Amino acid sequence: MGKPTGFMEYKRQTAEAAQPKERIQNFNEFHTPLSQEEQRRQGARCMACGVPFCQSGMDIMGMTSGCPLHNLVPEWNDLIYTGNWRQAYSRLKKTNNFPEFTARVCPALCEAACTCSHYGDAVSVRENEFGIIEYAYEQGYAGANPPRVRTGKKVAVVGSGPAGLAAADQLNKRGHMVTVYERDDRLGGLLMYGIPNMKLEKHVIERKINIMKEEGVEFITGVNVGKDLKSSKLLKEYDRVILACGAKNPRDLKVPGRDAKNIYFAVDFLAATTKSLLDDDLKDHKYISAKGKKVVVIGGGDTGNDCVGTAIRHGAASVVQLEMMPKAPDERSEDNPWPQWPRVCKTDYGQQEAIAVFGSDPRIYQTTVKEFLKDKNGSLCGLTVVKLESKRDEKSGRMVMAEIPGTERKMDADLVLIAAGFLGTEKYVADAFHVSLSERANVQTEQGHYHTSVKNVFAAGDMRRGQSLVVWAIREGREAAREVDFSLMGYTNLEA
Repeated sequence: MGKPTGFMEYKRQTAEAAQPKERIQNFNEFHTPLSQEEQRRQGARCMACGVPFCQSGMDIMGMTSGCPLHNLVPEWNDLIYTGNWRQAYSRLKKTNNFPEFTARVCPALCEAACTCSHYGDAVSVRENEFGIIEYAYEQGYAGANPPRVRTGKKVAVVGSGPAGLAAADQLNKRGHMVTVYERDDRLGGLLMYGIPNMKLEKHVIERKINIMKEEGVEFITGVNVGKDLKSSKLLKEYDRVILACGAKNPRDLKVPGRDAKNIYFAVDFLAATTKSLLDDDLKDHKYISAKGKKVVVIGGGDTGNDCVGTAIRHGAASVVQLEMMPKAPDERSEDNPWPQWPRVCKTDYGQQEAIAVFGSDPRIYQTTVKEFLKDKNGSLCGLTVVKLESKRDEKSGRMVMAEIPGTERKMDADLVLIAAGFLGTEKYVADAFHVSLSERANVQTEQGHYHTSVKNVFAAGDMRRGQSLVVWAIREGREAAREVDFSLMGYTNLEA
C-alpha cells in the first residue's frame, strides 16, 4: 500500500484494501423472497434471504438501520446456528467490546434492518448476542487476556462511560498503559447511574471492569478532572489524553414557576435512586422519592420511560408522561419502508407497567408545559399544559410544534421529572483543557478525526457527537483509540 501520509489516508487505504473483490451489481437479485417452507427450514439464519451483510451497518444498497459498530451479525448468527459458540464469541468481540451491555440496552438497530422482517418478525439478534456473551462467561473464555508486550506509552482516559471504557480496552490490548479517571464513586458513567437496574444490572458492569483491571487497566474513582486534578498534570504525566465525559448538561424548561420545589432533572432522579439502591438498598432514603406522589414526566424518550418505570417502583400514586410529538403509527406507513428505521409506536417496559398498574397508557401526546403552579410554600402543586400542532415556521421554513390557543388546562402534580434531553458537555471540563466547543456545546475535533484543538488531547462519545446511543459511544471510543494509537506508534493494527 505504500507508507501512509496521515491517519485519514491510512484509514482510506486500509478500507479500500478490505473491500470485497466483487461488488453487488443488482440489489434485486439478492432480494428474492423465500417460500414459507424454506424460511421454516432455515430458521434463525439471517442470511436466509440472500442479502449479504444486511445488519452490518455498512449501508450497502441504501440500508439505513445497520449497527454503528459494524457488527457482522449474519456471521455470528450463523455460527450459533451451527453450534460454534466460541467462534461466534470471537467474531462478536472483534467489533464490540461490551456485548454484555449492548445485549441489554441497545435499541437493536440491526433488528430493524433484518431482511426477515419483510416476512414477519426480525431475527432475535439482541437475544442471540446476550446468549453468546453469557455463554462465554459461563464457559470461561470471556476472562482476562492481558497483553504480552507493553509499549511504554501512557494514556489517560477521562470518563468511564461506554466511550471511555471502549477506548481504554482497545489501547490496553495494544500494550499501552491506560489509566481511567472517573469523578463518581463507581465506574461506568451513565451505564452505572443513568440506566436503572431493571435494564442493566450493575454487577454486569462490575464483572467486565474487574476483567479490565486484571488485564492491566488502572481505574481511579472520586477524582473530578478539571476541579480536583488539573489538566496540566495529566498532559505532563501522559503521552495522550482522551476526553470521554459524556453530555450531561440537561435541557431545562424556561416557563413560569420553574423555581417551584420538587422539580428535578431525570438524570438526577435516576442517579440518586441507583446510588441509594447500591449503597443501602434504599434504606438511607438519600434519593428523590416518588412514593404516594402524582408524578409528571416531561419527555417521551428512553430516559422518560426509565423515569416512569422507576416512579412506579417507588410507589407513585399516578404517573403521566408528556410528549411534544404526535403518536407514531402502530405499523409502518407506506412512506417508511424497510430497511429504514421503523417509525412506529413503541410501548416500552415503563409504559407497559403503567398500563398494568393504573389501567392506561401514561403518555399524553402533542402536549407541553406552559406553567408550573406553586402553593403558598413554593412547592409544586400542579401545572398548566397546552396542546401542540405541527406548523411551518414562516421565518425558517421548518416544521415546528406550535401551541394551539384555547387548549390550556390544569393538571395535578407534586413531582415533575424533566427528561427533555441534553445540551452538550459540561463546560468546566472543556475549559480546563482549553478545547474548542461547537455551537451545540460538543467538543470540536478535526473533520473526520478525534483530535481536539489542543495537542495530544482527543475526544470521543457523547462529549464529541452529542447525546446518542451506547453503540455509538463504543464505536467512537474504538475509533478514537485507533487514532491515538496511530499518533503514538506511526501505524496501528487496532480494528475500528
